[in-house]
Amino acid sequence: MVSHDDMSRSFGVAAELYQAGRPEYPVEAVAWMLEPAGPNPRVVDVGAGTGKLTRAVLATRPADVTAVDPDPLMLAALHGVLPDVPVLEGTAESLPLRDDSADAVVLGQAWHWVDPVAGSREIGRVLRPGGVLGLIWNIRDARSEWVARMSEIMHNSNAEEMIASGGPHVAAPFTDVESRSWAWSRAMTRNDLLAMARSRSYVITAGPEERARIEAGLEELFDEVGAVGNDAVELPYVTTAFRAV
Repeated sequence: MVSHDDMSRSFGVAAELYQAGRPEYPVEAVAWMLEPAGPNPRVVDVGAGTGKLTRAVLATRPADVTAVDPDPLMLAALHGVLPDVPVLEGTAESLPLRDDSADAVVLGQAWHWVDPVAGSREIGRVLRPGGVLGLIWNIRDARSEWVARMSEIMHNSNAEEMIASGGPHVAAPFTDVESRSWAWSRAMTRNDLLAMARSRSYVITAGPEERARIEAGLEELFDEVGAVGNDAVELPYVTTAFRAV
């Protein structure tokens, strides 16, 4: 059986699919998340992956951003598109950074892989007093019937299950957590949708028979909804951001 830790570190082998298939973050959501950090903040993007959240941070305001990820393959992909951003291997529970060295620590699609007590404590160490912890997820909007079917075929993600159960949970030194959500959609072709599916940890770590079942189900669904050839369909998302000072 594939462990939670194995799944959390599975993305590097699918870095190109992750970059192609995963959505960007709405700039307005990232700007709201970083609001308490002030102008020209020192931001640490933990679980930075291929740099999707890093790019959104840089698009919101001038910032000094450091990217941290446990997977050197993901950091290599990030460095390829953002060569001026320093990259460090590490996790939310063990950050290679000094005390009080950041104005904001942000995690995109990542907190559900973190031990909330150890991660909160370590991030609190790295943040200056008054610094902000920001968490953000792009979640497919399953209020759409075909999107709900797609999620059933692919298996719900750890993030979807965490948010559905009332998460995320943070611990000391953080207390009050604010949140806001933004609904939007993304035009995606069949190849885009398949790249998105293939970049998910459950699919990456699935055995050959399970992966074949998923792909066959998706191919049938995409035929039904008209994602054929270069014809695109709108995939609805809800982006939810959380911040704790």
